[in-house]
Amino acid sequence: MTKPELSIIIPCYNEEKNIEILAKEFSKVIGKKNIELILVNNGSTDSSKEVLKKLEKKYLFLKTVVVKKNIGYGFGIYSGLKNASGEYLCWTHADLQTPPKDVITALEIALKHTNPKNIFVKGKRKGRNIVDIFFTIGMSTFCSVVLGKKLTDINAQPNLFHSSFLKKMVNPPKDFSFDLYALYLAKKQKIAVIRFPVEFGNRLHGKSSWNFSFGSKMKFIKRTIDFTLKLRESMGD
Repeated sequence: MTKPELSIIIPCYNEEKNIEILAKEFSKVIGKKNIELILVNNGSTDSSKEVLKKLEKKYLFLKTVVVKKNIGYGFGIYSGLKNASGEYLCWTHADLQTPPKDVITALEIALKHTNPKNIFVKGKRKGRNIVDIFFTIGMSTFCSVVLGKKLTDINAQPNLFHSSFLKKMVNPPKDFSFDLYALYLAKKQKIAVIRFPVEFGNRLHGKSSWNFSFGSKMKFIKRTIDFTLKLRESMGD
């Protein structure tokens, strides 16, 4: 079997209503391209398992990775990355807030680069509400100051890089700090970080597992602050 040009990893936690639509939308942009889509059943407690089994039979490009117990968003991504076989690796969210075509755009940007093995392509969100923008700017500023690298719109999707970068990831965080870890690691390794604009819409079905109230935002901020300080200690110059 030919090695896929790209592996797309999507962690799915209780996304039973989104998964089938997700696979259908990705089938449109993948077409006949040599791309694999890895949907990670990240410890779901709904009927995601049954839906994924059905979809695996329908779509030849689709592969499922099963995480028996939900440990966190980052653990789900990393589990998918370790099971990927593509030349380039990418992850994005299952909520369809950013279009699947953004992944193909990211790949095209990477392939046009003078050194495609030394890139980290990441989206930059447009169309967000003022509260979320303020929240993102505040966290980006804090992380940038503490870690000494310019880190903006840290949780934007998608994220794409050459498979060789995966070897640089040592004991990555298991939660939502995974995005911060990967972006900071790319900057620290002097990998070219390329940003491109992506439209950010509303979640299609279900609710976010973290961004659903003021209290959840405060918990996210605390976790990010704690991880940022630990990251500076463990990886600082």
